[in-house]
Amino acid sequence: MSKNEELDTIDQLIEKFILYLKIEKNASQHTIHNYQRDILQFVEFVSRQGAEEALLIKTTPILIRSYLAYLKSEQYAKATIMRRIAALRSFFRFLCRENILSENAFDAVRTPKLEKKLPVFLDTNEISELITLPDNSPLGLRDRAVLEMLYATGARVSELAGINLPDIDFTSRTIIVSGKGAKERIVLIGRSAARILDSYLLSSRSKLCAQAGKYGRQTGKVHQRLFVNNRGGALTDRSIRRIVEKYVEALAIKKNVTPHSIRHTFATHLLDNGADLRSVQELLGHVNLSTTQLYTHVSTERLKASYKKSHPRA
Repeated sequence: MSKNEELDTIDQLIEKFILYLKIEKNASQHTIHNYQRDILQFVEFVSRQGAEEALLIKTTPILIRSYLAYLKSEQYAKATIMRRIAALRSFFRFLCRENILSENAFDAVRTPKLEKKLPVFLDTNEISELITLPDNSPLGLRDRAVLEMLYATGARVSELAGINLPDIDFTSRTIIVSGKGAKERIVLIGRSAARILDSYLLSSRSKLCAQAGKYGRQTGKVHQRLFVNNRGGALTDRSIRRIVEKYVEALAIKKNVTPHSIRHTFATHLLDNGADLRSVQELLGHVNLSTTQLYTHVSTERLKASYKKSHPRA
């Protein structure tokens, strides 16, 4: 088999794997993109070793360890290395399932352990101050609604960006969001968030949508996205992240707060105030309870800190 034929075969197998991720695993587009990129980067590495045929037939733990050594020499973060190996392990597992390989060489390789870091979150005063930072302009009302909704629902930034107007039920104060792998779940909104959201819809969204005509957008068919930008278009994930980062910077606290930190804050505050773990898991859309259990460690660490600070003999 020639070099080009081998590479074509590899490309075809990658395409089949991508199709498997889409149809059988219902993976998100973000996951599919990352997996495809990680696999192609491994193919490129093997190609530079002059051993294309070894990729499928003779991939050995030695070759994989060589790849790990290369990634470390390039100073990739542990999390990045773990993700790449996980993608390749999944791809080779698929090849075994399709009887293209008899065994998965990646199963014999240990990946570096990632240190578990407790998530950064805001206390009740900090999150309250953050949410009240936006002004009462149309964009300010939108920004406050974005912050309120992130904290009230615990939704991911991508989930918030994907909310459409018909997804909201003000009577039951519930919203349908589409999470990872296009899995839908119901999230709740409290009275405060519902009030701010209603104010945004009445006083801000229509004004922002009216800007569409000024920028040459079609006004005949208005999109259904909940949050819009200053040109009347749908607000993107990236724009929501910028909004959060803008007000976090204005808050000026000594914490490495990211947009995802508001989701951490949502979960931590629920558990601190007596919510059970299973309910929090469902609200967050976690598949595994072990993922949600991380927040119990946060609450425990806070309890320890409070004990050491307050008890005379701590």
